[in-house]
Amino acid sequence: MRAGRKTGKIVLALFLAALLGFCACALGEETEEVYIENAWNYVDGAMDVSGGIPLNAGGTLEKIRAAGKVRVAIDPYFPPQEFIDPALAGQARFVGADIELAKRVAARMGVELEIVAMEFTQVLPAVAEGECDLAISALSYTPGRAEKVTFSKGYYYSEAPGCGVMIRVDDRDEIQSVDDLKNKTLVAMSGTLQEAMMAENVLYYKEFQRVSSTLDVYGAVQEGLADAAAVDVETAQAYILAHPRCGLMLVDGIRFELEDQFTGDRIAGPKGDLALMYFVNGVINEVAEAGQYQQWYKEAEAYAARLEEENP
Repeated sequence: MRAGRKTGKIVLALFLAALLGFCACALGEETEEVYIENAWNYVDGAMDVSGGIPLNAGGTLEKIRAAGKVRVAIDPYFPPQEFIDPALAGQARFVGADIELAKRVAARMGVELEIVAMEFTQVLPAVAEGECDLAISALSYTPGRAEKVTFSKGYYYSEAPGCGVMIRVDDRDEIQSVDDLKNKTLVAMSGTLQEAMMAENVLYYKEFQRVSSTLDVYGAVQEGLADAAAVDVETAQAYILAHPRCGLMLVDGIRFELEDQFTGDRIAGPKGDLALMYFVNGVINEVAEAGQYQQWYKEAEAYAARLEEENP
């Protein structure tokens, strides 16, 4: 008896669902694609991008197709992800792993790529205010940033994730822990996760300077304008390796570990334009499956090192 009643309810439910579907079709309604953000307000889902921008696309995707180009904001002073080859001109001068990813996104969209270079602090506002369509600039997710833009899934995860502290080698006996920073001048790149992590974990210091580029961070410590810098561990290690006479080092006893949602470099787009991020994630999935970004990264490291030798 119970089985019979349950079966009857299922049949009735299926009939009603079919009836509602028939009515929707009769009224000419189309089923819309549903796009969602995850619990941390960045997008995990993806679409098939093999056919380019969908014909029924709206929002930024429609704007990009109509313009015939995608405008991508970058800070071009963060090798190996993005940097400038001074021997080249125009758009060709922008090189690096993120630039290759931007080229792949544009290719899948079937449009021209326009790189728009600016200071790092202006990269996300350029997207939020509609000046650029995307930002691809070694960006990390933070809740504050996610209030103004929408983030993609991660496309690159560091082999040495976390934020560290860079000092002069001459100060290695004097600075070994957070407590040793009490009377020191700190420096960080403005608007970065490293700045936020330093501010959260180092409560006592003499002064906290903010500068506009990673090279300015390193330079401030080298020149004695600051005693310690908040840095991305992997990028700082690469810099020290490429500049063996720079006189800088990372402090072994200071490391600010990141929660999972803060790891990974992500692409940013206009707030709420989830369809755009589903397209971007489709490209990221293709790149990830082929292990392509890691290859671009290695090639860009060698490229940046070569430029450093040629232009010390």
